[in-house]
Amino acid sequence: MQSLRTILHLDMDAFFASIEQRDHPELRGKPVIVGGSIKERGVVATCSYEARRFGVHSAMPTVQAKRLCPNGIFLPVDRKKYVAVSKQLFRILERYSPVIEPLSIDEAFLDVTGCEKLFGSSRSIALQIKQSIQRELYLSASVGISYNKFLAKLASDLKKPNGLVEIKPEDLTRILHPLPISRFWGIGKKTEEKLQRLGLRTIGDVARMSIESMRQRIGSLADHIYQLSHGIDERPVKAVREVKSISQETTFATDVTAIRVLESALLEQVTTIARNMRRKQFAGKTITLKLRFAPFQTVTKRHTLSFPTADDHTLYAAAKQLLNHFEISGTKAIRLIGVSVSQFSHISDIQQISLFEDIHAATKKKELAKAVDAIKDRFGEHILTRASLIQKEGQNE
Repeated sequence: MQSLRTILHLDMDAFFASIEQRDHPELRGKPVIVGGSIKERGVVATCSYEARRFGVHSAMPTVQAKRLCPNGIFLPVDRKKYVAVSKQLFRILERYSPVIEPLSIDEAFLDVTGCEKLFGSSRSIALQIKQSIQRELYLSASVGISYNKFLAKLASDLKKPNGLVEIKPEDLTRILHPLPISRFWGIGKKTEEKLQRLGLRTIGDVARMSIESMRQRIGSLADHIYQLSHGIDERPVKAVREVKSISQETTFATDVTAIRVLESALLEQVTTIARNMRRKQFAGKTITLKLRFAPFQTVTKRHTLSFPTADDHTLYAAAKQLLNHFEISGTKAIRLIGVSVSQFSHISDIQQISLFEDIHAATKKKELAKAVDAIKDRFGEHILTRASLIQKEGQNE
């Protein structure tokens, strides 16, 4: 029997409006409506949850939204800003899976099948993604988890905002079947009306109906709808984004001035990145270090190696050298440190090693990394930890 896939559907909560509320604290808790001009017959692009309580929703004419919510705060679409935040969002998603299918600027599927060996259970992966988005973008997202795209997308919408819902095969009768047929993904209004005329009000009604009768009444769509009602959806997640970099970031709870703390965080990040690269059969040449000084000054430095590598030690040495270039002192407080590796080659395409590296030593490094990866695959990510990452109490002070 073929094992089930693990698919996440991520949908940002009131994306445009939430960005405006994030950037303008005076708008928080207020009905914010982002869209076209009222005078020019515009439509609502999105609105805050405060505005939704008045019945406002996306694609509604702004004139109608004004009637429903006269005290609403109407803002124009700042597409340049939203696209920039979207790019940050997808960089976060790329840390957790190479198979990402964007549906829009703020919505995507991720196939994380097999990624559990790196990041823990599917629920743990979803939580890590949500926490990264909250910590780095100051925004919330809702995530659905299931074994196919239809159920994952449906799950993400069940407990918005900031939701996290998982639908397993045994949950179909309890979660899926009581839902109205309007929850079917991908069927139009006309098909929905046909189903209603057949007396079908819920997804469970469709599941219990004879497939032959459905074929006679609604034609070629019957099989697809019937399968969805039984939780069957074979559509794969189609990766349309080429992974150009793999990155890790750490935002400190309190600002850091101790260089040993920064080096420890950097080593942990590089170790995770290198393992992720080896899993994808990638080797990278360009290392980029990112530091955010308190309060908000962000600076980056990068270095390109003479040959691509997926070796922890080589990558860490390059990243540490970049860190030394910043000349961190006790007067400079660091809020965030991050590192990324890019300019990938496939490991099987690499024939060259560094002219200054002993061939025997290089082979031993590869064998050691392979052995460590195998142990972690079998027993979990934290079964082995570098001694330098085990910090004694008070070391971060």
